[in-house]
Amino acid sequence: MDTDAYRLRPIAAIKYIQDAFARYTTTKKMAAFDLMPKNLYWITTEHNMQFIDSLPFWSEPITVEIWISEVSKLKFYTDYKIYYDNKPFLQGSSCWLILDMTTKRPIKTDIITQKFEVCDDFVLGEHTKFVIPKKLEKVRELVHTTNLSDIDFNNHVNNKSYINIAEMTETEEFRKTKVLEKLYVKFNKESFLGDKLNCYAYKTCTDNQYVHNIICNDVSVCDIVTQWKNQTYNTKIIDYDLKVKKELI
Repeated sequence: MDTDAYRLRPIAAIKYIQDAFARYTTTKKMAAFDLMPKNLYWITTEHNMQFIDSLPFWSEPITVEIWISEVSKLKFYTDYKIYYDNKPFLQGSSCWLILDMTTKRPIKTDIITQKFEVCDDFVLGEHTKFVIPKKLEKVRELVHTTNLSDIDFNNHVNNKSYINIAEMTETEEFRKTKVLEKLYVKFNKESFLGDKLNCYAYKTCTDNQYVHNIICNDVSVCDIVTQWKNQTYNTKIIDYDLKVKKELI
């Protein structure tokens, strides 16, 4: 949760989506620990999402729906929605590959179509190529040296860390007055423990839109586009009936 409104942070919503997908793959014997003995591993190459309603307060129960919506020769897409109070507050899609650990090349998706059902329900429309907006004025930058908290089970930097780094380029005042409306993330290349990541935030020709370019050794490892709107929360946590379970005495 954030520290001002006590609501779910967007990065936490993304983690819920990925956890739901991991749980789904487990039911099909296709989780990361199922693939490793076969010298294979999952990667996600992009996220495209919209925040369509107020984010839930801390302790509010939420529901995640996720499904495989499209499969091509080498990649496939999952679409998803997250609900609370019976209304969706986030929807989007992500693109996935299964790579060979040795060659780092994607394998054919036959292994997916044999195990998973495909439901061609696209919450953001057809999965077309996203065009990164033209970068204008550079407004902020920071340097982050990756540490153990950034590393995932594949021993490279977790994708949530890139989003955290981009978020850190925003000022405290900006984060208190704006809420995230749209987020697009394109993962270009792996980075590893001890790498120095340079993140540059640029304005675009659209108001409250930024391109965050994360560079490692002069190579772009991640591009993130954020679209923001003014915060309009009119309910505070002290006025809200939190759904916290009572202690058993």
